[in-house]
Amino acid sequence: MNKWFKSGNPWIWMTAGAVSISLVAVIGLLLLIAARGLVYFWPSPVLEMEVHQFGKNQTVIGELYETELVPIERLQASGANLEGLDGDFVERFLIKTGNREYVDLDFRWLTENEILSKTRPENIAVVERRTNGNFYGYVEGIVKGGETIDASLDTDHTTLYELLERSNDIIEQADSLQRSDIGSINYSLERLRLKQRKYEMAEELTAERLAGIEAEEEQLHQDYLVLEKQLFAYRDDARRDQLVIRDMRGELVTIPMDNVLDVFFPNEMNWFDKVGHWVHQATKFIVSEPREANTEGGVFPAIFGTVFMVMLMAVIVTPLGVVAAIYLHEYAGNNSLTRLIRIAVINLAGVPSIVYGVFGLGFFVYMLGGSIDSLFYQESLPTPTFGSPGVIWAALTLAILTLPVVIVSTEEGLSRIPSAVRQGSLALGATKAETLWRIVIPMASPAIMTGLILAVARAAGEVAPLMLVGVVKLAPTLPLDGNFPFIHLERKFMHLGFHIYDVGFQSPNVEAARPLVYATAFLLVTVIIGLNLAAIQIRNRLREKFKTLDQ
Repeated sequence: MNKWFKSGNPWIWMTAGAVSISLVAVIGLLLLIAARGLVYFWPSPVLEMEVHQFGKNQTVIGELYETELVPIERLQASGANLEGLDGDFVERFLIKTGNREYVDLDFRWLTENEILSKTRPENIAVVERRTNGNFYGYVEGIVKGGETIDASLDTDHTTLYELLERSNDIIEQADSLQRSDIGSINYSLERLRLKQRKYEMAEELTAERLAGIEAEEEQLHQDYLVLEKQLFAYRDDARRDQLVIRDMRGELVTIPMDNVLDVFFPNEMNWFDKVGHWVHQATKFIVSEPREANTEGGVFPAIFGTVFMVMLMAVIVTPLGVVAAIYLHEYAGNNSLTRLIRIAVINLAGVPSIVYGVFGLGFFVYMLGGSIDSLFYQESLPTPTFGSPGVIWAALTLAILTLPVVIVSTEEGLSRIPSAVRQGSLALGATKAETLWRIVIPMASPAIMTGLILAVARAAGEVAPLMLVGVVKLAPTLPLDGNFPFIHLERKFMHLGFHIYDVGFQSPNVEAARPLVYATAFLLVTVIIGLNLAAIQIRNRLREKFKTLDQ
Protein backbone atom coordinates (compact mmCIF):
# COMPACT_ATOMS: atom_id res chain seq x y z
CA MET A 1 0.00 0.00 0.00
CA ASN A 2 2.84 2.35 0.90
CA LYS A 3 4.49 1.63 -2.46
CA TRP A 4 1.19 2.34 -4.22
CA PHE A 5 0.93 5.76 -2.56
CA LYS A 6 4.52 6.59 -3.47
CA SER A 7 3.85 5.71 -7.12
CA GLY A 8 1.45 8.64 -7.39
CA ASN A 9 -1.48 6.58 -8.66
CA PRO A 10 -3.84 7.67 -5.82
CA TRP A 11 -3.41 11.32 -6.82
CA ILE A 12 -4.07 10.47 -10.45
CA TRP A 13 -7.30 8.71 -9.51
CA MET A 14 -8.25 11.52 -7.13
CA THR A 15 -7.73 14.12 -9.86
CA ALA A 16 -9.67 12.06 -12.39
CA GLY A 17 -12.50 11.64 -9.89
CA ALA A 18 -12.64 15.36 -9.15
CA VAL A 19 -12.75 16.16 -12.86
CA SER A 20 -15.48 13.56 -13.42
CA ILE A 21 -17.59 14.92 -10.56
CA SER A 22 -17.20 18.47 -11.85
CA LEU A 23 -18.12 17.38 -15.37
CA VAL A 24 -21.20 15.50 -14.15
CA ALA A 25 -22.26 18.53 -12.07
CA VAL A 26 -21.88 20.92 -15.04
CA ILE A 27 -23.71 18.59 -17.44
CA GLY A 28 -26.44 18.02 -14.86
CA LEU A 29 -26.90 21.76 -14.40
CA LEU A 30 -27.11 22.31 -18.16
CA LEU A 31 -29.64 19.49 -18.51
CA LEU A 32 -31.75 20.97 -15.71
CA ILE A 33 -31.75 24.40 -17.33
CA ALA A 34 -32.49 22.87 -20.73
CA ALA A 35 -35.35 20.74 -19.41
CA ARG A 36 -36.96 23.64 -17.53
CA GLY A 37 -36.38 26.06 -20.40
CA LEU A 38 -37.28 24.01 -23.47
CA VAL A 39 -40.55 22.77 -21.97
CA TYR A 40 -41.68 26.41 -22.04
CA PHE A 41 -42.45 26.00 -25.76
CA TRP A 42 -44.28 22.66 -25.48
CA PRO A 43 -48.09 22.96 -25.82
CA SER A 44 -49.59 21.98 -22.47
CA PRO A 45 -53.11 20.51 -22.27
CA VAL A 46 -55.95 22.94 -21.63
CA LEU A 47 -58.47 21.81 -19.03
CA GLU A 48 -62.06 22.77 -18.31
CA MET A 49 -62.86 22.26 -14.63
CA GLU A 50 -65.81 22.76 -12.36
CA VAL A 51 -64.34 24.25 -9.21
CA HIS A 52 -65.67 25.01 -5.73
CA GLN A 53 -63.50 27.83 -4.44
CA PHE A 54 -64.09 30.85 -2.21
CA GLY A 55 -67.49 29.50 -1.27
CA LYS A 56 -68.94 29.28 -4.79
CA ASN A 57 -68.94 27.03 -7.84
CA GLN A 58 -67.36 28.31 -11.04
CA THR A 59 -65.95 27.10 -14.33
CA VAL A 60 -62.22 27.42 -14.86
CA ILE A 61 -60.56 27.02 -18.27
CA GLY A 62 -56.81 27.14 -18.40
CA GLU A 63 -53.48 25.60 -19.22
CA LEU A 64 -52.01 23.08 -16.79
CA TYR A 65 -48.74 24.76 -15.86
CA GLU A 66 -47.41 22.81 -12.90
CA THR A 67 -48.35 20.00 -10.49
CA GLU A 68 -46.90 19.54 -7.03
CA LEU A 69 -47.44 17.71 -3.74
CA VAL A 70 -47.83 20.04 -0.77
CA PRO A 71 -47.85 19.12 2.95
CA ILE A 72 -51.29 19.63 4.48
CA GLU A 73 -49.72 21.55 7.40
CA ARG A 74 -48.46 24.15 4.94
CA LEU A 75 -51.94 24.66 3.51
CA GLN A 76 -53.46 24.83 6.99
CA ALA A 77 -51.09 27.65 7.86
CA SER A 78 -52.23 29.57 4.77
CA GLY A 79 -55.92 29.17 5.65
CA ALA A 80 -56.80 27.07 2.57
CA ASN A 81 -59.97 24.97 2.35
CA LEU A 82 -59.00 21.40 3.38
CA GLU A 83 -62.49 19.90 3.37
CA GLY A 84 -62.50 16.29 2.22
CA LEU A 85 -58.73 15.85 2.46
CA ASP A 86 -56.88 13.25 4.48
CA GLY A 87 -53.28 12.10 4.60
CA ASP A 88 -50.09 14.10 4.92
CA PHE A 89 -49.86 15.54 1.39
CA VAL A 90 -52.28 17.03 -1.08
CA GLU A 91 -51.86 17.46 -4.84
CA ARG A 92 -52.41 20.91 -6.23
CA PHE A 93 -52.30 22.34 -9.72
CA LEU A 94 -51.11 25.65 -11.09
CA ILE A 95 -53.52 26.74 -13.83
CA LYS A 96 -52.81 29.55 -16.26
CA THR A 97 -56.26 31.01 -16.85
CA GLY A 98 -55.15 33.98 -18.98
CA ASN A 99 -58.02 36.30 -20.04
CA ARG A 100 -56.45 38.82 -17.67
CA GLU A 101 -58.77 41.70 -18.55
CA TYR A 102 -61.82 39.64 -17.48
CA VAL A 103 -60.42 37.38 -14.74
CA ASP A 104 -58.86 38.54 -11.48
CA LEU A 105 -56.02 36.00 -11.46
CA ASP A 106 -53.85 35.22 -14.47
CA PHE A 107 -52.57 32.16 -12.56
CA ARG A 108 -54.34 30.29 -9.78
CA TRP A 109 -53.59 27.32 -7.56
CA LEU A 110 -56.27 24.64 -7.20
CA THR A 111 -56.09 21.76 -4.73
CA GLU A 112 -57.55 18.40 -5.68
CA ASN A 113 -60.47 18.73 -3.26
CA GLU A 114 -61.55 22.02 -4.89
CA ILE A 115 -61.89 20.41 -8.34
CA LEU A 116 -65.36 18.87 -8.75
CA SER A 117 -64.83 17.69 -12.34
CA LYS A 118 -62.09 17.92 -14.94
CA THR A 119 -62.31 17.44 -18.72
CA ARG A 120 -60.06 18.06 -21.71
CA PRO A 121 -62.31 19.22 -24.59
CA GLU A 122 -60.65 19.08 -28.00
CA ASN A 123 -62.09 22.34 -29.35
CA ILE A 124 -60.65 24.67 -26.69
CA ALA A 125 -58.49 27.31 -28.36
CA VAL A 126 -55.42 29.09 -27.07
CA VAL A 127 -55.20 32.60 -28.54
CA GLU A 128 -51.76 34.17 -28.29
CA ARG A 129 -52.26 37.93 -28.33
CA ARG A 130 -49.95 40.89 -28.80
CA THR A 131 -51.25 42.48 -25.60
CA ASN A 132 -52.79 41.06 -22.42
CA GLY A 133 -51.26 37.59 -22.84
CA ASN A 134 -53.12 34.41 -23.79
CA PHE A 135 -56.88 33.99 -24.10
CA TYR A 136 -58.59 30.62 -23.54
CA GLY A 137 -62.03 29.62 -24.73
CA TYR A 138 -64.20 28.13 -27.46
CA VAL A 139 -64.18 29.70 -30.93
CA GLU A 140 -67.83 30.43 -31.71
CA GLY A 141 -67.48 32.53 -34.84
CA ILE A 142 -65.22 34.38 -37.25
CA VAL A 143 -66.10 37.84 -38.55
CA LYS A 144 -64.72 38.18 -42.08
CA GLY A 145 -65.18 41.60 -43.62
CA GLY A 146 -68.33 42.22 -41.56
CA GLU A 147 -69.80 38.77 -42.30
CA THR A 148 -70.00 36.31 -39.40
CA ILE A 149 -69.02 32.72 -40.14
CA ASP A 150 -70.15 29.99 -37.74
CA ALA A 151 -67.06 28.23 -36.33
CA SER A 152 -68.83 24.86 -36.59
CA LEU A 153 -68.65 25.22 -40.39
CA ASP A 154 -64.88 25.68 -40.20
CA THR A 155 -64.10 22.27 -38.74
CA ASP A 156 -60.49 22.12 -39.93
CA HIS A 157 -59.88 25.82 -39.02
CA THR A 158 -58.87 26.65 -42.59
CA THR A 159 -60.69 30.00 -42.67
CA LEU A 160 -59.35 30.93 -39.24
CA TYR A 161 -55.73 30.31 -40.21
CA GLU A 162 -56.16 32.09 -43.57
CA LEU A 163 -57.45 35.22 -41.85
CA LEU A 164 -54.75 34.96 -39.19
CA GLU A 165 -52.01 34.70 -41.81
CA ARG A 166 -53.48 37.65 -43.70
CA SER A 167 -53.60 39.81 -40.58
CA ASN A 168 -50.06 38.91 -39.50
CA ASP A 169 -48.70 39.66 -42.98
CA ILE A 170 -50.32 43.10 -42.94
CA ILE A 171 -49.08 43.84 -39.42
CA GLU A 172 -45.58 42.78 -40.46
CA GLN A 173 -45.73 45.16 -43.43
CA ALA A 174 -46.90 47.96 -41.14
CA ASP A 175 -44.11 47.29 -38.64
CA SER A 176 -41.53 47.18 -41.41
CA LEU A 177 -42.83 50.49 -42.80
CA GLN A 178 -42.70 52.08 -39.35
CA ARG A 179 -39.21 50.80 -38.53
CA SER A 180 -37.53 51.45 -41.88
CA ASP A 181 -39.14 54.23 -43.93
CA ILE A 182 -40.84 56.23 -41.18
CA GLY A 183 -37.91 55.66 -38.82
CA SER A 184 -35.52 56.90 -41.48
CA ILE A 185 -37.57 60.07 -41.95
CA ASN A 186 -37.63 60.75 -38.21
CA TYR A 187 -33.88 60.20 -38.07
CA SER A 188 -33.33 62.59 -40.98
CA LEU A 189 -35.53 65.26 -39.38
CA GLU A 190 -33.52 65.03 -36.19
CA ARG A 191 -30.28 65.35 -38.13
CA LEU A 192 -31.60 68.47 -39.88
CA ARG A 193 -32.62 69.99 -36.54
CA LEU A 194 -29.12 69.40 -35.15
CA LYS A 195 -27.55 70.74 -38.33
CA GLN A 196 -29.54 73.97 -38.03
CA ARG A 197 -28.65 74.31 -34.35
CA LYS A 198 -24.96 73.78 -35.17
CA TYR A 199 -25.07 76.62 -37.70
CA GLU A 200 -26.84 78.83 -35.15
CA MET A 201 -24.23 78.15 -32.45
CA ALA A 202 -21.42 78.95 -34.90
CA GLU A 203 -23.35 82.02 -36.14
CA GLU A 204 -23.14 80.62 -39.69
CA LEU A 205 -26.85 80.18 -40.34
CA THR A 206 -27.33 82.18 -43.52
CA ALA A 207 -30.66 82.73 -45.23
CA GLU A 208 -29.61 80.39 -48.02
CA ARG A 209 -28.72 77.56 -45.60
CA LEU A 210 -31.94 78.08 -43.63
CA ALA A 211 -33.99 77.93 -46.82
CA GLY A 212 -32.25 74.72 -47.85
CA ILE A 213 -32.90 73.12 -44.46
CA GLU A 214 -36.55 74.19 -44.47
CA ALA A 215 -36.99 72.83 -47.99
CA GLU A 216 -35.58 69.45 -46.94
CA GLU A 217 -37.79 69.41 -43.84
CA GLU A 218 -40.89 70.23 -45.90
CA GLN A 219 -40.10 67.42 -48.34
CA LEU A 220 -39.57 65.00 -45.45
CA HIS A 221 -42.87 66.08 -43.87
CA GLN A 222 -44.67 65.45 -47.14
CA ASP A 223 -43.08 62.01 -47.43
CA TYR A 224 -44.03 61.34 -43.81
CA LEU A 225 -47.69 62.18 -44.42
CA VAL A 226 -47.81 59.77 -47.37
CA LEU A 227 -46.23 56.97 -45.32
CA GLU A 228 -48.44 57.75 -42.31
CA LYS A 229 -51.55 57.42 -44.48
CA GLN A 230 -50.23 54.10 -45.78
CA LEU A 231 -49.50 52.93 -42.22
CA PHE A 232 -53.04 53.76 -41.03
CA ALA A 233 -54.44 51.94 -44.05
CA TYR A 234 -52.42 48.84 -43.12
CA ARG A 235 -53.69 48.95 -39.55
CA ASP A 236 -57.31 49.42 -40.57
CA ASP A 237 -57.00 46.54 -43.04
CA ALA A 238 -55.48 44.28 -40.38
CA ARG A 239 -58.34 45.18 -38.01
CA ARG A 240 -60.99 44.18 -40.57
CA ASP A 241 -61.62 40.69 -39.17
CA GLN A 242 -62.45 39.54 -35.64
CA LEU A 243 -62.55 36.35 -33.62
CA VAL A 244 -65.57 35.56 -31.43
CA ILE A 245 -64.75 33.35 -28.42
CA ARG A 246 -66.84 32.08 -25.52
CA ASP A 247 -64.74 32.25 -22.34
CA MET A 248 -64.98 30.50 -18.96
CA ARG A 249 -67.68 32.95 -17.79
CA GLY A 250 -69.89 31.89 -20.68
CA GLU A 251 -69.60 35.35 -22.25
CA LEU A 252 -68.86 36.00 -25.92
CA VAL A 253 -65.70 38.07 -26.38
CA THR A 254 -64.70 39.66 -29.69
CA ILE A 255 -60.94 39.84 -30.29
CA PRO A 256 -59.70 41.95 -33.23
CA MET A 257 -57.55 39.86 -35.54
CA ASP A 258 -54.77 42.49 -35.51
CA ASN A 259 -54.24 41.64 -31.82
CA VAL A 260 -53.89 37.90 -32.51
CA LEU A 261 -50.44 36.41 -33.05
CA ASP A 262 -51.40 32.75 -33.14
CA VAL A 263 -54.30 30.39 -32.47
CA PHE A 264 -53.84 26.71 -31.72
CA PHE A 265 -55.82 23.83 -30.25
CA PRO A 266 -53.44 21.83 -28.03
CA ASN A 267 -55.98 19.17 -27.09
CA GLU A 268 -56.41 18.26 -30.77
CA MET A 269 -52.68 17.86 -31.40
CA ASN A 270 -50.91 14.55 -31.79
CA TRP A 271 -47.24 14.10 -30.93
CA PHE A 272 -45.98 15.24 -34.34
CA ASP A 273 -48.18 18.34 -34.23
CA LYS A 274 -46.78 19.21 -30.81
CA VAL A 275 -43.21 18.82 -32.04
CA GLY A 276 -43.95 21.13 -34.97
CA HIS A 277 -45.57 23.64 -32.64
CA TRP A 278 -42.57 23.43 -30.29
CA VAL A 279 -40.16 24.19 -33.14
CA HIS A 280 -42.35 27.08 -34.29
CA GLN A 281 -42.56 28.60 -30.80
CA ALA A 282 -38.82 28.16 -30.12
CA THR A 283 -37.97 29.82 -33.44
CA LYS A 284 -40.37 32.67 -32.71
CA PHE A 285 -38.78 33.10 -29.28
CA ILE A 286 -35.35 33.57 -30.91
CA VAL A 287 -36.34 35.91 -33.76
CA SER A 288 -39.09 38.09 -32.25
CA GLU A 289 -39.07 41.04 -29.86
CA PRO A 290 -40.23 40.99 -26.22
CA ARG A 291 -43.73 42.01 -25.15
CA GLU A 292 -45.65 42.55 -21.94
CA ALA A 293 -42.76 43.87 -19.81
CA ASN A 294 -40.48 41.10 -21.17
CA THR A 295 -42.75 38.31 -19.87
CA GLU A 296 -44.02 37.48 -23.37
CA GLY A 297 -42.53 37.38 -26.84
CA GLY A 298 -38.94 36.74 -27.83
CA VAL A 299 -35.42 37.85 -27.02
CA PHE A 300 -33.88 38.74 -30.38
CA PRO A 301 -32.73 42.25 -29.31
CA ALA A 302 -31.06 40.70 -26.26
CA ILE A 303 -29.29 38.07 -28.38
CA PHE A 304 -28.13 40.70 -30.85
CA GLY A 305 -26.96 43.03 -28.07
CA THR A 306 -25.05 40.27 -26.29
CA VAL A 307 -23.23 39.05 -29.41
CA PHE A 308 -22.56 42.57 -30.72
CA MET A 309 -21.16 43.78 -27.40
CA VAL A 310 -18.96 40.68 -26.93
CA MET A 311 -17.53 40.93 -30.46
CA LEU A 312 -16.83 44.64 -29.99
CA MET A 313 -15.15 43.86 -26.67
CA ALA A 314 -13.03 41.18 -28.34
CA VAL A 315 -11.89 43.63 -31.03
CA ILE A 316 -10.82 46.08 -28.30
CA VAL A 317 -9.25 43.75 -25.73
CA THR A 318 -7.22 41.52 -28.08
CA PRO A 319 -4.78 44.12 -29.45
CA LEU A 320 -4.47 45.83 -26.06
CA GLY A 321 -3.75 42.57 -24.25
CA VAL A 322 -1.33 41.30 -26.90
CA VAL A 323 0.64 44.57 -27.06
CA ALA A 324 0.86 44.73 -23.26
CA ALA A 325 2.04 41.10 -23.05
CA ILE A 326 4.64 41.60 -25.79
CA TYR A 327 6.03 44.64 -24.03
CA LEU A 328 6.22 42.89 -20.65
CA HIS A 329 7.82 39.73 -22.06
CA GLU A 330 9.94 40.97 -24.95
CA TYR A 331 10.98 44.52 -24.10
CA ALA A 332 10.61 45.23 -20.37
CA GLY A 333 13.56 44.23 -18.21
CA ASN A 334 13.26 41.64 -15.48
CA ASN A 335 13.30 44.13 -12.63
CA SER A 336 11.18 45.09 -9.64
CA LEU A 337 8.97 47.43 -11.65
CA THR A 338 8.11 44.74 -14.19
CA ARG A 339 7.35 42.23 -11.45
CA LEU A 340 5.15 44.83 -9.72
CA ILE A 341 3.25 45.40 -12.98
CA ARG A 342 2.69 41.67 -13.40
CA ILE A 343 1.39 41.39 -9.83
CA ALA A 344 -0.95 44.33 -10.48
CA VAL A 345 -2.24 42.72 -13.68
CA ILE A 346 -2.94 39.44 -11.87
CA ASN A 347 -4.67 41.26 -9.00
CA LEU A 348 -6.90 43.13 -11.44
CA ALA A 349 -8.53 39.81 -12.28
CA GLY A 350 -9.81 39.60 -8.69
CA VAL A 351 -11.47 43.04 -8.58
CA PRO A 352 -15.28 42.75 -8.27
CA SER A 353 -16.97 43.41 -11.59
CA ILE A 354 -19.25 46.10 -10.17
CA VAL A 355 -16.14 48.17 -9.41
CA TYR A 356 -15.31 48.09 -13.12
CA GLY A 357 -18.85 49.27 -13.78
CA VAL A 358 -18.43 52.26 -11.46
CA PHE A 359 -15.09 53.04 -13.11
CA GLY A 360 -16.63 52.77 -16.58
CA LEU A 361 -19.51 55.05 -15.59
CA GLY A 362 -17.20 57.69 -14.10
CA PHE A 363 -14.34 57.60 -16.60
CA PHE A 364 -15.74 56.38 -19.91
CA VAL A 365 -19.30 57.74 -19.76
CA TYR A 366 -19.05 60.98 -17.78
CA MET A 367 -15.46 62.03 -18.45
CA LEU A 368 -14.58 60.64 -21.89
CA GLY A 369 -18.12 60.63 -23.31
CA GLY A 370 -18.86 64.07 -21.88
CA SER A 371 -15.66 65.43 -23.43
CA ILE A 372 -16.60 63.97 -26.83
CA ASP A 373 -20.01 65.64 -26.59
CA SER A 374 -18.44 68.99 -25.68
CA LEU A 375 -16.02 68.81 -28.62
CA PHE A 376 -18.07 67.25 -31.42
CA TYR A 377 -21.76 67.22 -30.44
CA GLN A 378 -22.37 70.61 -28.88
CA GLU A 379 -25.53 71.08 -30.92
CA SER A 380 -27.12 68.08 -29.14
CA LEU A 381 -26.47 69.34 -25.61
CA PRO A 382 -27.87 69.21 -22.97
CA THR A 383 -29.10 65.89 -24.38
CA PRO A 384 -25.98 63.67 -24.32
CA THR A 385 -24.83 61.61 -27.30
CA PHE A 386 -21.75 59.76 -26.04
CA GLY A 387 -22.07 61.20 -22.53
CA SER A 388 -24.64 58.59 -21.54
CA PRO A 389 -24.33 54.80 -21.17
CA GLY A 390 -24.01 52.96 -24.48
CA VAL A 391 -22.69 49.82 -26.12
CA ILE A 392 -19.21 51.29 -26.76
CA TRP A 393 -18.71 52.07 -23.06
CA ALA A 394 -19.98 48.63 -22.07
CA ALA A 395 -17.49 47.01 -24.46
CA LEU A 396 -14.62 49.16 -23.14
CA THR A 397 -15.53 48.41 -19.53
CA LEU A 398 -15.59 44.66 -20.16
CA ALA A 399 -12.35 44.97 -22.16
CA ILE A 400 -10.66 46.43 -19.06
CA LEU A 401 -12.26 43.70 -16.95
CA THR A 402 -10.97 40.87 -19.15
CA LEU A 403 -7.63 42.46 -20.06
CA PRO A 404 -5.65 40.55 -17.36
CA VAL A 405 -6.84 37.22 -18.78
CA VAL A 406 -5.56 38.05 -22.28
CA ILE A 407 -2.26 39.43 -20.98
CA VAL A 408 -1.49 36.41 -18.80
CA SER A 409 -2.48 33.90 -21.49
CA THR A 410 -0.43 35.69 -24.16
CA GLU A 411 2.62 35.88 -21.88
CA GLU A 412 2.37 32.16 -21.24
CA GLY A 413 2.32 31.53 -24.97
CA LEU A 414 5.32 33.80 -25.57
CA SER A 415 7.33 32.10 -22.83
CA ARG A 416 6.82 28.68 -24.49
CA ILE A 417 8.48 29.77 -27.73
CA PRO A 418 12.15 28.61 -27.68
CA SER A 419 14.72 31.40 -27.63
CA ALA A 420 16.53 29.58 -30.45
CA VAL A 421 13.70 30.57 -32.81
CA ARG A 422 14.22 34.25 -32.03
CA GLN A 423 18.01 33.95 -32.28
CA GLY A 424 17.77 32.11 -35.60
CA SER A 425 15.55 34.82 -37.06
CA LEU A 426 17.89 37.58 -35.86
CA ALA A 427 20.90 35.67 -37.22
CA LEU A 428 19.29 35.60 -40.66
CA GLY A 429 19.13 39.39 -40.64
CA ALA A 430 15.57 40.04 -39.45
CA THR A 431 14.97 42.91 -37.05
CA LYS A 432 13.38 42.34 -33.67
CA ALA A 433 10.11 43.85 -34.87
CA GLU A 434 10.09 41.58 -37.93
CA THR A 435 10.86 38.58 -35.75
CA LEU A 436 7.95 39.41 -33.47
CA TRP A 437 5.52 40.08 -36.31
CA ARG A 438 6.43 37.15 -38.60
CA ILE A 439 7.60 34.45 -36.17
CA VAL A 440 6.77 35.02 -32.50
CA ILE A 441 3.20 36.33 -32.70
CA PRO A 442 2.02 33.65 -35.20
CA MET A 443 3.50 30.92 -33.00
CA ALA A 444 1.84 32.44 -29.91
CA SER A 445 -1.52 32.89 -31.67
CA PRO A 446 -3.07 29.71 -30.15
CA ALA A 447 -2.31 31.10 -26.68
CA ILE A 448 -3.75 34.48 -27.71
CA MET A 449 -6.94 32.72 -28.83
CA THR A 450 -7.07 30.85 -25.52
CA GLY A 451 -7.01 34.17 -23.69
CA LEU A 452 -9.70 35.51 -25.99
CA ILE A 453 -11.87 32.43 -25.34
CA LEU A 454 -11.61 32.97 -21.58
CA ALA A 455 -12.34 36.68 -22.01
CA VAL A 456 -15.42 36.03 -24.14
CA ALA A 457 -16.72 33.40 -21.69
CA ARG A 458 -16.47 35.83 -18.80
CA ALA A 459 -17.68 38.95 -20.62
CA ALA A 460 -20.77 37.30 -22.10
CA GLY A 461 -22.06 36.37 -18.64
CA GLU A 462 -21.33 39.64 -16.85
CA VAL A 463 -24.33 41.71 -15.79
CA ALA A 464 -23.41 43.94 -12.84
CA PRO A 465 -21.11 46.40 -14.68
CA LEU A 466 -23.42 46.52 -17.70
CA MET A 467 -26.27 47.84 -15.57
CA LEU A 468 -24.22 51.03 -15.11
CA VAL A 469 -22.70 51.50 -18.57
CA GLY A 470 -25.27 50.68 -21.22
CA VAL A 471 -27.72 47.81 -20.77
CA VAL A 472 -31.44 48.55 -20.47
CA LYS A 473 -34.67 46.63 -19.90
CA LEU A 474 -36.04 47.44 -23.37
CA ALA A 475 -34.05 49.16 -26.13
CA PRO A 476 -36.20 50.99 -28.72
CA THR A 477 -33.68 50.39 -31.52
CA LEU A 478 -30.72 48.11 -32.23
CA PRO A 479 -27.14 49.46 -32.38
CA LEU A 480 -27.16 48.47 -36.06
CA ASP A 481 -29.69 49.83 -38.56
CA GLY A 482 -30.05 51.36 -42.03
CA ASN A 483 -29.37 54.96 -41.00
CA PHE A 484 -25.92 56.48 -41.53
CA PRO A 485 -23.38 55.68 -40.03
CA PHE A 486 -25.25 52.34 -39.71
CA ILE A 487 -23.36 51.28 -36.54
CA HIS A 488 -24.48 53.44 -33.59
CA LEU A 489 -22.07 52.76 -30.74
CA GLU A 490 -23.64 55.38 -28.51
CA ARG A 491 -26.98 53.53 -28.22
CA LYS A 492 -28.12 51.52 -25.26
CA PHE A 493 -28.67 47.80 -25.79
CA MET A 494 -30.31 44.70 -24.36
CA HIS A 495 -28.40 41.76 -22.90
CA LEU A 496 -29.44 38.18 -22.17
CA GLY A 497 -27.93 38.24 -18.68
CA PHE A 498 -29.78 41.41 -17.70
CA HIS A 499 -32.92 40.03 -19.36
CA ILE A 500 -32.74 37.03 -16.99
CA TYR A 501 -32.35 39.34 -13.99
CA ASP A 502 -35.19 41.61 -15.10
CA VAL A 503 -37.65 38.80 -15.86
CA GLY A 504 -36.74 36.77 -12.79
CA PHE A 505 -36.65 39.52 -10.16
CA GLN A 506 -38.44 42.57 -11.55
CA SER A 507 -41.37 40.94 -13.32
CA PRO A 508 -44.89 41.75 -12.04
CA ASN A 509 -46.00 38.23 -13.00
CA VAL A 510 -43.70 35.76 -11.26
CA GLU A 511 -45.41 32.57 -12.41
CA ALA A 512 -45.33 33.61 -16.07
CA ALA A 513 -41.70 34.66 -15.81
CA ARG A 514 -40.32 31.49 -14.21
CA PRO A 515 -40.10 29.24 -17.32
CA LEU A 516 -38.95 32.22 -19.39
CA VAL A 517 -35.97 32.64 -17.05
CA TYR A 518 -34.85 29.06 -17.71
CA ALA A 519 -35.38 29.44 -21.47
CA THR A 520 -33.32 32.64 -21.59
CA ALA A 521 -30.61 31.14 -19.35
CA PHE A 522 -30.31 28.14 -21.66
CA LEU A 523 -30.11 30.48 -24.64
CA LEU A 524 -27.36 32.52 -22.96
CA VAL A 525 -25.35 29.36 -22.27
CA THR A 526 -25.88 28.32 -25.90
CA VAL A 527 -24.63 31.69 -27.17
CA ILE A 528 -21.53 31.50 -24.96
CA ILE A 529 -20.80 27.94 -26.07
CA GLY A 530 -21.27 28.97 -29.71
CA LEU A 531 -18.85 31.89 -29.39
CA ASN A 532 -16.32 29.69 -27.61
CA LEU A 533 -16.59 26.90 -30.17
CA ALA A 534 -15.95 29.38 -32.97
CA ALA A 535 -12.86 30.70 -31.16
CA ILE A 536 -11.66 27.16 -30.37
CA GLN A 537 -11.99 26.21 -34.03
CA ILE A 538 -9.85 29.19 -35.03
CA ARG A 539 -7.30 28.33 -32.34
CA ASN A 540 -7.05 24.72 -33.49
CA ARG A 541 -6.45 25.82 -37.08
CA LEU A 542 -3.73 28.22 -35.95
CA ARG A 543 -2.15 25.51 -33.81
CA GLU A 544 -2.14 23.10 -36.74
CA LYS A 545 -0.74 25.76 -39.06
CA PHE A 546 2.22 26.63 -36.84
CA LYS A 547 2.77 23.16 -35.35
CA THR A 548 5.92 22.57 -37.40
CA LEU A 549 7.53 25.73 -36.01
CA ASP A 550 7.36 24.32 -32.46
CA GLN A 551 9.45 21.31 -33.41
